[in-house]
Amino acid sequence: MRIFLEQVRREPVSWDEEVRVRVDELDRGDVLELTPVRWRGRISATEIDEREGFYLSAHLAYEQTLACQRCLEPVRQPVAADAALLLVRDAPQPMEGDHQLGEEELGIVHLDSEVFETRPLLLEQMQLAVPMKPLCREDCQGLCPSCGADLNAGTCDCKDDWVDPRWAALAKLKSGD
Repeated sequence: MRIFLEQVRREPVSWDEEVRVRVDELDRGDVLELTPVRWRGRISATEIDEREGFYLSAHLAYEQTLACQRCLEPVRQPVAADAALLLVRDAPQPMEGDHQLGEEELGIVHLDSEVFETRPLLLEQMQLAVPMKPLCREDCQGLCPSCGADLNAGTCDCKDDWVDPRWAALAKLKSGD
């Protein structure tokens, strides 16, 4: 959705829409499926340190299906998240090399146009809602590294004496051979 800041200066602007997001837009391999996103919010004019700015509050709700990082089974999760940001109408100061954001910089978006697009913000919030390592359950046993059997369903017939070849030399030192 496009929001014209000139309109926001006159009166707050609200939106309430259902947005379809493709899985490939999130660029996360563990996201298998997304339901349509209920995306609503409000943006109003404000003043920030004597500069013109805008306050944005938004809420999104949807369901995502992820692949468990251990057993690859699909995991369906409901997501409900809120966003509260300050939008500042100026160009950010150029950074040289690595730069760590300070606490005062978090939650501030620098605008370089009189039109604010909500979709990039929505995609960013959805990226933040994907867990680093999705699991079907905390005690997931994963897959057997030899045969690929799902260890949550039971044990496999593989032998437990498998040694990672990268550690074989250290195992010989320990055994004294």
